[in-house]
Amino acid sequence: MNLTPTQRQTLLWGAVAALLVWALVALGAVLTPFVAATILAYALEPAVGWLARHRLPRVLAVVLVMALALLAIVAIVLVLVPILQHEFGQVRARLPGLVSAVTERLIPWLRQKLDIEVALDVGAIRAWLAAHLAEGGEDLAATLFGYARSGWGAAMQVIGLVFLVPVVLFYLLLDWPALLARARELVPPRWRSASFDLLGEIDALLGQYLRGQLLVMLVLAVYYSIALAIAGYKLWLPIGVLTGLLILIPYLGFALGMIFALVSGMLQLGPLGGLLAVAIIYGIGQLVESLYLTPRLVGERIGLHPVAVILALLAFGALFGFIGVLLALPLSAVVSVGLRRLRGAYLTSDFYRRDAG
Repeated sequence: MNLTPTQRQTLLWGAVAALLVWALVALGAVLTPFVAATILAYALEPAVGWLARHRLPRVLAVVLVMALALLAIVAIVLVLVPILQHEFGQVRARLPGLVSAVTERLIPWLRQKLDIEVALDVGAIRAWLAAHLAEGGEDLAATLFGYARSGWGAAMQVIGLVFLVPVVLFYLLLDWPALLARARELVPPRWRSASFDLLGEIDALLGQYLRGQLLVMLVLAVYYSIALAIAGYKLWLPIGVLTGLLILIPYLGFALGMIFALVSGMLQLGPLGGLLAVAIIYGIGQLVESLYLTPRLVGERIGLHPVAVILALLAFGALFGFIGVLLALPLSAVVSVGLRRLRGAYLTSDFYRRDAG
C-alpha cells in the first residue's frame, strides 16, 4: 500500500501520541510529582507574574510566592493533624458506647412509633467497632513510612511529592514565560490562530474555576469554623477547615465533612444535639454555597457541572491512577470547551439547519 507523505506524517504523529499516552500510564508513579508541580505552577504563575510586572526580580517573586504557599500548607497541616490525631483516641474509645446508646433508643422508637421490628446485635456491633478502631489508631508517621516501604512505586510517590515537587515547581515558575514561548513555537503556523484561541478560552475557563473554587473554600472554611465554635464543638477549627477544603470535591467532600462533624457532635453534644447542630449548620452552608457563593464566585459560564467533575475524577483516576486525578480538572475543562465548540458548530451546520422538506 502506497501512502502519501501527508498520510505517513499523520501515522507517525499518531504513533507518537499513542507512545506518549502509554508512557503516561506506565510511568505514572514517576510523573506524578512533575504533573503536580506543573498544576501548582499554573495556579501560582499569576501571582509571580504580577510581582514581576511590578519590578520585582522574577527569582525573588518565585521564592516569595512559593514561601507563602508553603507557609499556608504547613499551617493547615500543623492545625489539622495534631488535633485530629489526639482526638481520634477519644472517638475510638467513645464511639462504641455512642452506637450502643443510639441503637438502644432507636430500636424501641421504631418498634413503638412505626411498628418496625429491627433485630440488631448491639454487643457484636460495639465489639466490631472497638476492634477496627483500635487497629486504625496507629501513628500517622508510621502509616506514611509503612506506605513507603510497601513498594518501590509507593516510595517514589512519597519521595517525589515531598522533595521533587518544590524543586520542579521552582524551575517551572522561573522559566514559565520561556517554556510557553517554546511550546507556542511547536504549533504549526497554519494552526496557531485557532489553537491559541482555543487555549485562551480553556485558560480563562480553568483559571476562573480554580480562583472561584479557592474563594468558595476559604469562605466556607471560615463559616463552618465559626458556626461549629458557636455550637460548642471542641474541634471547631479542624472540622471547619477540613470541610472547607473538601468542598473542592463537589458533594462528596461536603458529605465527608458533614459525617465527621456528625460523629464528633454526637459524641460531644449527645445524639440529638449533634444531629440538630449538623442539620442546621450544614444545611445553611449548603444553601449559601449553592445559591450564592458558587454562582457569584465561580460563575455560571464555567460549564463544569459538579457531576461532571466527579465523573472526571473517577474516570481519570481509574485510567491513570493518582496522576489521572491530578489531570482530571484540566482535562475536563478541555473537554468542556471542545464540547461547547462542537455544539456551536453543529447548530450552525447545514445538516442541522436543513429544512424538513
